[in-house]
Amino acid sequence: MVDLHLPGTLPPLFVDLPRGRDDAAARVDEAIDRLEERWPGLRDRLCEAGPSLRPHIHVYVDGERAGLHTELGGARRLDVIAAISGG
Repeated sequence: MVDLHLPGTLPPLFVDLPRGRDDAAARVDEAIDRLEERWPGLRDRLCEAGPSLRPHIHVYVDGERAGLHTELGGARRLDVIAAISGG
């Protein structure tokens, strides 16, 4: 079971979407697919065609940079972070 954390920009866009939840996914892309099943359209906010993560989305598994195909195995934490820029 992995503790999944989402960026604060997503919950206002999807009814009842928590910022954190437990998930039993085997890989990062599976965790995103499970979110998509419950909150349609969420995957499009995180991924683009290919599939690949959008350029401003970063994923970390137990503090290490990860990608869509990263195995979660015995991981304890999955963080999805949206990069913020400004000027």
